[in-house]
Amino acid sequence: MAVADTIMKFHPTIRLHGRWHRTNSAIITSHNVFSDVASRLCVAALPKACSRHNCPAQPHAITDALKSNKGRGDLSVILLLAHPSHAAAAGCAVARAFPRYALKRERAAAANVDVYMGCDDTEALRQIGLIAEGIQTCAELVDTPCNILNVPEYVRRVQELVSGLPNVTIRVISGEDLEKEGLRGIYGVGKAAVGPPAMVVLSYTLPGGAVGKPVVWVGKGIVYDTGGLSIKSKDGMPGMKTDMGGSAAVLCAFVAAVKRGGLNRPLSAILCMAENSVSAAATRPDDIHVMYSGKTVEINNTDAEGRLVLADGVAWAAKQLQPAVIVDMATLTGAQGVATGHRHAAMYCNNEKLEAAAQARRQCGDLTFPVPYAPEFFAAEFASAVADMKNSVACRSNAQVSCAAQFIGNHLEPFFEAGGAWLHIDMAAPSHQGPRATGYGVALLCQLLDELPAAGL
Repeated sequence: MAVADTIMKFHPTIRLHGRWHRTNSAIITSHNVFSDVASRLCVAALPKACSRHNCPAQPHAITDALKSNKGRGDLSVILLLAHPSHAAAAGCAVARAFPRYALKRERAAAANVDVYMGCDDTEALRQIGLIAEGIQTCAELVDTPCNILNVPEYVRRVQELVSGLPNVTIRVISGEDLEKEGLRGIYGVGKAAVGPPAMVVLSYTLPGGAVGKPVVWVGKGIVYDTGGLSIKSKDGMPGMKTDMGGSAAVLCAFVAAVKRGGLNRPLSAILCMAENSVSAAATRPDDIHVMYSGKTVEINNTDAEGRLVLADGVAWAAKQLQPAVIVDMATLTGAQGVATGHRHAAMYCNNEKLEAAAQARRQCGDLTFPVPYAPEFFAAEFASAVADMKNSVACRSNAQVSCAAQFIGNHLEPFFEAGGAWLHIDMAAPSHQGPRATGYGVALLCQLLDELPAAGL
């Protein structure tokens, strides 16, 4: 048999069932289940202590326990939950434990994962299943290397994922058309790569026409980040295939939200895609880009590229779609992990109600925590003698996460003046645990969408 024929792609299927009822929180897993007889049985008790900034369902412990108890063949997972409200976070935690992507010359470890939990609500189980599917798909995209998932292939996969979704349209702006449309931030980052950069706009409209102002999600989709001419080190570059985690989460959350149904307002997802590469065509430090917002940016660090593509994405969203809410999601700064840790994404938000709604979403297992929102303290970090701003801070010890977010906010001033609510989510650290993607952001975006009416947004 040829070597190529022995390389297998791991595609476990997560199936949710609601036939087990709650007792004290625990996980029971059994491998190789035949005729309800387990050849191996593992029992794990979840921690009793849960701090106020953690998810009450303890999904991190569920994922960790399942990762350490994988075996060959089919797997059954029985979740004995302390409360029915823990079902969503627990179901998503199981999905995170079984990443799909691997190209190995060995047989996959599991074919199917059946999950039994204390939830008899068929519709709730269906919705949890769709979000869990989105988490796995998101992680698969993030885990795929750039020699396979370059920008053109990413665009193709987006088209494949949204094909057949009702009331959904897709628009792709690619290559030099980006420059012609004024999206010079995205174009400038990606023009050095073999695969041209692109901005993909997915829009869901209600049957019969739009009702109310839309919600728009914008995702950073840097399929690989070499740092450009400000090139990364040999130790800093490996792993940069994950720099499109924000766009993958936005994409998969959009698909899950449309499949769930029940949307009562228009929803759009904008994916800002580029490969930050090195060639004679690469953007140079000292170059100045005229962004979609009309503002000029002097490049002083080509490795601060994510904010450039997002600035174009949010400015385009604000002008073209007139939304009530914009949420952007990105693996934006290494400083995020220092500021809010490996489990909590950092939030930078101009609207107290929107920030509170996102913080409350710890119930879904995608944890967040706010960083200071104070544009007046951060604007001077980007001062330029020849342009409206530079793209990287002058002082790297001054609230880098907030500063990087504020660069994006600098391109939303008309949106703010009109009363628009904006939330930036920097999920650089939570997007992966070790070498594997987590699918972070899918559950957060879907459940935040459900919270917006109660927040008055």
